[in-house]
Amino acid sequence: MKIRKGNKKDISDIMLMYNSCVNGMIKNNIDQWDETYPNKKIILEDIDASTYYVAEIDGEIVGGVNIDNKQDLTYLDIKWNEQSNAFLVVHRLAIKEQFWNKKIGKQIMCFAESLVVKKGLKSIRLDTYSGNTKAMEFYSCIGYTNLGSINLKPNRNKYYCFEKIII
Repeated sequence: MKIRKGNKKDISDIMLMYNSCVNGMIKNNIDQWDETYPNKKIILEDIDASTYYVAEIDGEIVGGVNIDNKQDLTYLDIKWNEQSNAFLVVHRLAIKEQFWNKKIGKQIMCFAESLVVKKGLKSIRLDTYSGNTKAMEFYSCIGYTNLGSINLKPNRNKYYCFEKIII
């Protein structure tokens, strides 16, 4: 598997990957995402910011993630273990449904952790929907600590914030 920065010519394949992931989530009664999010506009903004990465196997985009230092204002309600603000935030991690349970998400998260080291930062922060127990179990299994919940979106259940100290 290869992880590289996404570019605008990838957008159709990236959106196919998200559609596959969202459809798989819906089949598994996970209502975190739908046809309106993540959307093409948001992903193109990530690509323009040069913070979006794709995972490829034999030239096929099988996963994607945005990794930057932008956190929602609700993150300020969390008592983070790492207090120096030397962190990256993982957003919109997704894997094409037929590639679930093949450790691609773990490889992408290892890649994100390597960016923390490369940039001389100290931790990764992220949030995941309380209705997505698979994602919460995944992050816990790879060493992330659940630090509490936030109300990220109106009319939605809570989101849990996770952190991993890297350095």
